[in-house]
Amino acid sequence: MHPLLTQDDIDTFQRDGVVLIKGLFKDHVEKIRKGIERNMAEPGPYAAENLKEGEGGRFFDDYCNWTRIPEFEDAIRNSPAAEVAADLMQSNKVQVFHDHVLVKEPGTSKPTPWHQDGPYYFVGGKQNVSFWSPMDVVKGASLRCVAGSHAWEKPVLPTRWLAETNFYPDEDTYMPVPDPDAEGMDVREWEMEPGDAVAFNYDTLHGARGNTTDARRRAFSLRLVGDDARFVERPGPTSPPFPGHNMQPGQMLREDWFPIIYQR
Repeated sequence: MHPLLTQDDIDTFQRDGVVLIKGLFKDHVEKIRKGIERNMAEPGPYAAENLKEGEGGRFFDDYCNWTRIPEFEDAIRNSPAAEVAADLMQSNKVQVFHDHVLVKEPGTSKPTPWHQDGPYYFVGGKQNVSFWSPMDVVKGASLRCVAGSHAWEKPVLPTRWLAETNFYPDEDTYMPVPDPDAEGMDVREWEMEPGDAVAFNYDTLHGARGNTTDARRRAFSLRLVGDDARFVERPGPTSPPFPGHNMQPGQMLREDWFPIIYQR
């Protein structure tokens, strides 16, 4: 396994759906910071501002930019992330799904709503991992994950963060968004240094605190998939949408759009 990992890390990820990996992007922090600044100066088509009128601060996010922002591609291809992902997922190969930038400026009290990533995506399979890595010291504005939620019987209904509307019809397939604090769930969160990463399964329920500090909280997320990833249809538009992909249910993700970046 990769030197950044222990067998306990792999076992924890498989059992709880979340584990902290120290220093995953530590040699790429300055590069990723430059990429984030480029991303904010030149937003992509999916960029969003996630605050309502009157809410303080700024909560910017954008995704699917790694092919046009060289700093992101360099970090994705040259950091240990792909090999670490293969070990955590217990997969022989690793494909890029997409990148995601989330920036909470000082005084942004709005938390990131509780959600699972999996229901938003058109990819199915258990071999997947999302790395959430802050580019600033994080003490208060941290990512929070509910241990074991990746194994729940039903997925959580995905919602639009700003509009607070449902992505899909409220079917029996989905459960409503829970309140982990009120319900006494096992919530994991850590103080983190720039380049540390929380690794979590796409079906792990997570959210993040608001940033009430006087420092920025810039986070870079990388979503990767493994051997069992297959295209699945959802009951509505997915996020990211990847229009024109032309994949059919049960197919592997097309490698020209979602390249293999690690192969055992």
